[in-house]
Amino acid sequence: MGPHPAVAAIRLAVRRVLHDILNDQPTPETGSHERPAPPLVLVACSGGADSMALASALAFEAPRLGIRAGGVTVDHGLQPGSELRAEEVVLRLRELGLDPVEATAVTVGREGGPEAAARDARYAALDASAVRHGAAAILLGHTRDDQAETVLLGLARGSGIRSLSGMAAVSGGPGAARRYRRPFLQLDRQTARKACMVQSLPVWDDPHNADPAYTRSRLRHEGLPALEKALGKGVVEALARTAQLSRDDADALDAWAGQAESSVRDAAGLLECAKLYALPPAVRRRILRRAAIEAGAPAGSLFARHIEEIDRLITGWRGQGVINLPGKVVAQRQGGRLVIRQG
Repeated sequence: MGPHPAVAAIRLAVRRVLHDILNDQPTPETGSHERPAPPLVLVACSGGADSMALASALAFEAPRLGIRAGGVTVDHGLQPGSELRAEEVVLRLRELGLDPVEATAVTVGREGGPEAAARDARYAALDASAVRHGAAAILLGHTRDDQAETVLLGLARGSGIRSLSGMAAVSGGPGAARRYRRPFLQLDRQTARKACMVQSLPVWDDPHNADPAYTRSRLRHEGLPALEKALGKGVVEALARTAQLSRDDADALDAWAGQAESSVRDAAGLLECAKLYALPPAVRRRILRRAAIEAGAPAGSLFARHIEEIDRLITGWRGQGVINLPGKVVAQRQGGRLVIRQG
């Protein structure tokens, strides 16, 4: 008798991702007799149902593919007893057979709000762990439900099609373009929880996930249920599908902007307003956003309204003054050129 359908589903999702990771590994040089060391894949585990289901599937599938499997849990220090809970997660991961396993503590700042600050601290810790252990990839337990929430949050921010594209199945960290893998983006949260239940895996429900002080929590417990009540079942699936379609469109526009950028700069490398004006708005604004980030504006703090203000220097020029952007970056029009620099 085979595994429970929920367990089979999560294992299949992880197996596919592990095959992709193996395919990404460099091939040995011709004539080399040295066998390459098996790659190490880490799972980021909070102890919740999604990441525990992911950890169990990784522990099952990795040895069958000749892959080493480890785990890391991040202690954000935001709740009493968080260090003890991190130690419990480490023990659970070791009981699954993962090695190496570690808990890493972070200090959460305030920039961008509590959720963004915690996310930034978490990814910085995961990046450091990957480098420390030489990991080929880190698996994250984001589900289709998480993807739907991310799309709605992007829609509420009005940040454009890129924010509607949600989370990528594969994304990068510093110096590693394909470090993060999300095997569960096509699976719902209930599948992961069911897989933990039938395997008798203990899970921890983070109280922050039910705290109405957090935007995502309100969306999860109030917003999405209200949408499903008004529009019927299938909202989560539709939002996840929207994410993929938006990602495809955004990737195509990003590529177009990358190709067009050199054609709108003069010999000194300055952006020419007349040439920018001739581009489609979606392409032009991508070039402006990239220029602002290159000048030092933090990507996470650069919103659509900032880009619209810069864009008006090109499309609605009436002698406006300097525009202040995040990161102490300024944008201004000078002699038909757009200058974006540190102020």
